[in-house]
Amino acid sequence: MEEKIRNKFRELFNTTGNVYTSPGRINLIGEHTDYNGGFVFPGAIDKGMIAEIKPNGTGVVRAFSIDLNDYAEFGLREEDAPKASWARYIFGVCREIIKRGGMIQGFDTTFAGDVPLGAGMSSSAALESTYAFALNDLYQLGIDKFELAKIGQATEHNYCGVNCGIMDQFASVFGKAGHLIRLDCRSLEYKYYPFDPEAAGYKLVLLDSVVKHELASSAYNKRRQSCEHVVEAIRCHHPEVEYLRDADMNMLNEVKADVSAEDYMRAEYVIEEIQRVLDVCDALVKGDYETVGEKMYGTHYGMSKLYEVSCEELDYLNDIAKECGVTGSRVMGGGFGGCTINLVKKDLYDAFVKKAFADYTVKFGHEPKLYDVVISDGARRLH
Repeated sequence: MEEKIRNKFRELFNTTGNVYTSPGRINLIGEHTDYNGGFVFPGAIDKGMIAEIKPNGTGVVRAFSIDLNDYAEFGLREEDAPKASWARYIFGVCREIIKRGGMIQGFDTTFAGDVPLGAGMSSSAALESTYAFALNDLYQLGIDKFELAKIGQATEHNYCGVNCGIMDQFASVFGKAGHLIRLDCRSLEYKYYPFDPEAAGYKLVLLDSVVKHELASSAYNKRRQSCEHVVEAIRCHHPEVEYLRDADMNMLNEVKADVSAEDYMRAEYVIEEIQRVLDVCDALVKGDYETVGEKMYGTHYGMSKLYEVSCEELDYLNDIAKECGVTGSRVMGGGFGGCTINLVKKDLYDAFVKKAFADYTVKFGHEPKLYDVVISDGARRLH
């Protein structure tokens, strides 16, 4: 891929620049915990975006997307926003750097990626982090890594219309090979935990259902409201509770009569999920992958039956994983489609993949997609 990018850059601009990369991410456990003040547990993966960049001494950015075979030119003022949605990511990063006082000028760039689109591995965060890291390096701006992640997040909010949390950009910038990152979504404190399933005899496998049900955004907002209703009820007795992260099952049971059955179920899932993240961290310190897998199944059950954000296809893939003796499996991401993430013993891998493909295709009329992922480093310059 890097060679393809370099060749296109030379062809278009008749020169060479610096090459940068940022990864996509997985989240091992901790779903719908971010807006409840809880913990998430992502890691960067060995699939991402790569870009070649060189300042061109003008006020204009000349950019070419190799994957889309599309070219865009734009200035760096607010009114210069490009029409193409892919170009808005690059433009947004430039604007967010300028808003923070960073002095940048026009540049030439080509880029491509191998993060599968729509599979919940955050190709957009990989793109933002690549350009935020690159421009900071090229123009010697001295922006710290935290701010680079926030620049990516602000790009989504202000230029791409997505009101996302910080996890995706954080994992893309802070990723570290052989480690997952426990991120406290309230304080933004973080800690690395060793995660090397290969060495312990496992593979990390994503099975993509290749479906996306159209419920996602309205359902997401409804669940968020459920969590807020329960916090309001708990605060009547415990004014110190700011998020569900501050509550426990005893507090939830105190208000069971004051909240709807649906709101109760949603809160039960979140309180249990926040604890599962902490349990998985403890298990990894001991190298206990069996417990990690058990907690992943717990998350899937909770997302399917309590939070109700799974779907028939994802539940089916989870059931096949159980039948095949897979150590851990769960829906990854917000739900209603996308992937399951599976922790599979190496000696079960071939049989699991074969059965999943065969049975899923018979039931749903199309194959799932398979991605093997390895936990890798975050944003960096390629030498």
